[in-house]
Amino acid sequence: RLGHEVTVKEAGPMAGGMMRFGIPKYRLPREVLDAEIKRIEDLGVRFEFNAKVENVDDVADDFDAVFLAVGAHVGRHADIPAGASAKVMDAVQMLAEMEGEEKPMVGRKVVIYGGGNTAIDAARTAKRLGAEEAVIVYRRNRDRMPAHDSEVREAEEEGVMMRWLSTIKHIDGGKLTVEKMELDENGFPQPTGEYEELGADSVVMALGQESDLGLVERARDIEIEKGVVQVNSQMMTGRHGVFAGGDMVPSERTVTVAIGHGKKAARYIDAFLHGTEYHKPPVTGDATYDRLTNWYYADAPHRVRAKIESARRSSTFDEVVQGLDQESALFEARRCMSCGNCFGCDNCFGVCPDNAITKIKPGEYEFKYDYCKGCGICAEECPCGSILMIPEEN
Repeated sequence: RLGHEVTVKEAGPMAGGMMRFGIPKYRLPREVLDAEIKRIEDLGVRFEFNAKVENVDDVADDFDAVFLAVGAHVGRHADIPAGASAKVMDAVQMLAEMEGEEKPMVGRKVVIYGGGNTAIDAARTAKRLGAEEAVIVYRRNRDRMPAHDSEVREAEEEGVMMRWLSTIKHIDGGKLTVEKMELDENGFPQPTGEYEELGADSVVMALGQESDLGLVERARDIEIEKGVVQVNSQMMTGRHGVFAGGDMVPSERTVTVAIGHGKKAARYIDAFLHGTEYHKPPVTGDATYDRLTNWYYADAPHRVRAKIESARRSSTFDEVVQGLDQESALFEARRCMSCGNCFGCDNCFGVCPDNAITKIKPGEYEFKYDYCKGCGICAEECPCGSILMIPEEN
């Protein structure tokens, strides 16, 4: 949209990255993801599939700028002794295989080791694959579980069991040895020496994820520290013209953050290609409720999105929390007060007693301070609090 030609080199056979291969369909329907990707394609972005870049040095000179956005596709491993007959799989790989024709075979009893959202996804997916029991083993308690509360609640509604304060010590065949843990005064789990056995046809490891940084490990001038690529304030690596974002840089590893990084990187890259730097304009303070002229707004109770009943969930990958229909979506949009953001209501233009405001176009106004007496009527009548009154310096 800024006028540049863009090529996406995708290592896999389809676009979507971790949104496709790491988030189950019941949370992100594929028709929604495909529609979003189609919108990007329609902008003129070119996708090259099965085009894994082994070394960024091999492609950097072919483009005016390069943005690296490798997701966290590699699961962390724990050094847990396991017998030759033990069936142990990685949660990330398990979820990725759900996009193929042959689904993973998990058995009737599945134990998932971990406490993040990926562990929850693996457990709920195991139930949908036919597992009678899906048990999450986590070494801390519920309060210290990093998974979102809503995900944990939905998993429990679907019959996923939680075993808190436990750690796996050994895996062998259809059973595993679990040690009971207890939290010390700092909240860290400590072993107790108490053990018991659990039956399991398979064990799914969900202990966190990392990005495959093979494409930058041999690249010149790119620094890797603690498993992530270091970037400057413009999201550029140590190599001129090579930028990075998403899971592979220091950040919170969420879809929201990754998409935000893409938006920021586009601005930084555009500025770089024009020989400048992009700096975000200063942000005004939050438009607190006292800054809004609330009588302009009618009361509008929010709509609740429907949710599939728990009895049906374990037999289908349909989206659990349903989206809004068109009528409800428009209704919700109308509830927005546009806090702090002008939406072109013309109030300031209409109420100014000194004709100090000129309307340039809908939503854009010029304030002529030579005519303004500072009466503040425009700020008082601004419904969304987007006009700030700043006292003049003496």
